[in-house]
Amino acid sequence: MTEKHDHKLIITIVKRGKSKKVTKASKKAGAEGGTILLGQGVGIHEKGKTFGLDQIYEKDVVLTLVPDHILPQVMEAITEAVKLNTKGKGIGCILDIKKTIGINHLDYEEIEKEDLDEMTDNTKGFNLILTIVNKGDSGKVVDNSIEAGAEGGTVLSGRGSGIHEKAKIMSLNIEPEKDIVLTLIKRDKTRHVLEKIEKGSRLNEPGKGICFVLPVEETVGIHHLLQDEQK
Repeated sequence: MTEKHDHKLIITIVKRGKSKKVTKASKKAGAEGGTILLGQGVGIHEKGKTFGLDQIYEKDVVLTLVPDHILPQVMEAITEAVKLNTKGKGIGCILDIKKTIGINHLDYEEIEKEDLDEMTDNTKGFNLILTIVNKGDSGKVVDNSIEAGAEGGTVLSGRGSGIHEKAKIMSLNIEPEKDIVLTLIKRDKTRHVLEKIEKGSRLNEPGKGICFVLPVEETVGIHHLLQDEQK
């Protein structure tokens, strides 16, 4: 019997420039890569205003997808690398992942069918599909998801490297640009949208990208869909 491995998503928010320490530590601990988003924000230990003007600090947001069985060691490595236990150094959190595609190179099977069934039955509710692909491929993801019943998608820009992206120029690591697509979808359409994205973006091929599903507890701002749910 093939051993089952669930996945977890580690989200780490650190000061701009500290993301390399996060990805380096996570890879050393067994993770296969990470995706970095650029953000801004103010923490409790950071000055909110300067001369009456809002002070905004640049942040790196690192997404690290890891199998559950190595989660403790990866989280410990990240915490130690950027001193998350020290005030003002950053924060981290862990989210549960119910389904992943685009990791066919691994020796174990994808999460068992029953796990996705729990999120794609005919009961009311929504899921969030998060797809990470190479820069410029987000259009395919959005088009394929719309064809399968989604109403659109939101594209974020980031950078990162995975197991198939280890290029260097003059001993400097290259971090390829990435597109991150967020797709909010009704539960009963999740499976069909995932299949379309996987086939259309060729996620079953090494280096093409990765896609996973996050459960959604509550939504606002999609009144027409919520009205359909209530019928």
